[in-house]
Amino acid sequence: METEKLKTAARILLGGSLVFAGISHLTFARKDFKAQVPNWVPLKKDDTVVYSGYAEIALGASLLLTNKKNKKAVGKIAASFFTAVFPGNIAQYAHSRDAFGLDTDNKRFARLFFQPLLVYWALKSTDNV
Repeated sequence: METEKLKTAARILLGGSLVFAGISHLTFARKDFKAQVPNWVPLKKDDTVVYSGYAEIALGASLLLTNKKNKKAVGKIAASFFTAVFPGNIAQYAHSRDAFGLDTDNKRFARLFFQPLLVYWALKSTDNV
């Protein structure tokens, strides 16, 4: 029973964090998020940031509001999203783009190791692992 409460709290924290991140894409952190958009993305950087912000808000809300029946599917979608945006983190590192206080190659490189943790968090908090 305690494990379920912990998983629920973890899912809610992740969902809330995604909603916050999505809102920040559309407002105060927009410029920083542009630094993560790889040059090969065929959209304008600002459009990519806006669309990904909408996706994060929707995904975060889904994590917050999901029921038992849909929880696993929502978790898999969240994990897939974190995997899909990982090239942006790689691009930020590869092109030495400063954003979010990541102003050295060492900091940008260290951040790369946090993305797999987000994938695991999404899966574990939704009973996929």
